[in-house]
Amino acid sequence: QVELAESGGGSVQPGGSLRLSCVAYGSLFKPNAMGWYRQAPGKQRELVAQITDAGGTNYAGSVRGRFTISRDNSANTVYLQMNSLKPEDTGVYYCSYRTLTRVGYENPDWGQGTQVTVSS
Repeated sequence: QVELAESGGGSVQPGGSLRLSCVAYGSLFKPNAMGWYRQAPGKQRELVAQITDAGGTNYAGSVRGRFTISRDNSANTVYLQMNSLKPEDTGVYYCSYRTLTRVGYENPDWGQGTQVTVSS
């Protein structure tokens, strides 16, 4: 099992920026994908962005062009740079790690979550 430690959440005004970081500890296998999900009050957890160990990325349509995901494989760390933040970006952001097997991705490991609040 992989343990994930997130940091970087906080409160910001609309239009502001935040950067989230997540370090993975434990047995990491390749290929894999690390990503960020978020959950707003009363809503389901949704994918924000994901990046494979080879550098392939995908984003939710609502954040494309504003958020950038990146990773440092040597440090087992994934980042999420969030710019032009909107109130609807508010939620708990969870880091995820998944190993890709022959039959697809395994169930993800999750971090404890970090709160992001966008409000004036």
